[in-house]
Amino acid sequence: MPDTGGGGGCCMCCCRFIFTLGLTSLFMWLSLRTSSPDCLLSKFYIPLNQTFNSPNLTTTLEFELRLKNTNKDKGVYYDPINVTFFDSSNRSHFIGNFTVPKFYQGHKKKARKNFTIPNINREVVIQAIPVNGSTAFFRVDLATSVRYKILMFKTKRDKIKVGANIEVNGTVIKVYPKDVKLKSNANKIRSYYGPNGSLFS
Repeated sequence: MPDTGGGGGCCMCCCRFIFTLGLTSLFMWLSLRTSSPDCLLSKFYIPLNQTFNSPNLTTTLEFELRLKNTNKDKGVYYDPINVTFFDSSNRSHFIGNFTVPKFYQGHKKKARKNFTIPNINREVVIQAIPVNGSTAFFRVDLATSVRYKILMFKTKRDKIKVGANIEVNGTVIKVYPKDVKLKSNANKIRSYYGPNGSLFS
């Protein structure tokens, strides 16, 4: 009997199925891949030329955060953001902390957050500031959790812990006008397939 070519047709269908499955998997991976927000410190200033009627000789700490959602098609839900400052890069003395309320940020959006922390111990700051025109390093740490909005769903929470050293001069102002990027050793790019295959909470 002549060969009807049935085997070749079956092989072709199988190849098409595998190719389609591969494209679908690639599309899903690209869709679910997320990038952590960029966290930057734009302003850092502790005014020491103010006088307060306080027996503790306190002052304030003024800072500005910039948060950038680098995802093209995913929103970000921020949990409360805890920002903590220290008087040196090795965190010798705690200076103050502030909690930024939770908020939502759309895709490719940027946010500026200006805050003032009261009741900063003036003596701790004075002991840490540089002398003779030199500079010193203070420290900022940021911790929060975020959930990504993919279409109509939210991912599980992703913890973010980043920080940076802040170079300051004798007036306790950030030396360089350029934003200081808060960094972590963790990988920035993630895909939300968990070890058990789960994606959303």
